[in-house]
Amino acid sequence: MKYYNITVNGVAYSVSVEETAAGAAPVAAPAAPAAPKAPAAPAAAPKAAAPAGAAGAVTVKAPMPGNILDVKVAAGASVKAGDVLVILEAMKMENEIVAPQDGTVASVNVNKGDTVNSGDVLVSMN
Repeated sequence: MKYYNITVNGVAYSVSVEETAAGAAPVAAPAAPAAPKAPAAPAAAPKAAAPAGAAGAVTVKAPMPGNILDVKVAAGASVKAGDVLVILEAMKMENEIVAPQDGTVASVNVNKGDTVNSGDVLVSMN
């Protein structure tokens, strides 16, 4: 059994992974709910807020450096939480950057083929 600490959206989880022999069927173990640890700093949670007077009230930022493979929305488009906004290629993997909430796209700040750094604003939403 291997134990890992994994952080997802600023919340830390302790998980255990059981290794099985090659070709062996996994044994179903009762799933114990992982107790989330308290986030280290509340400042890490809502980093989507933009300064007053910005193009949109919510900004969607690049989580990592990479190349923009596709832009799925245009300014003025209505989106729901979880809708794909941009596809970002990083380390030869395609990452779907999704809308954090329902809203309208105020501006799209990247184009297909652009290179972005971690933290660059990709899309602004209202």
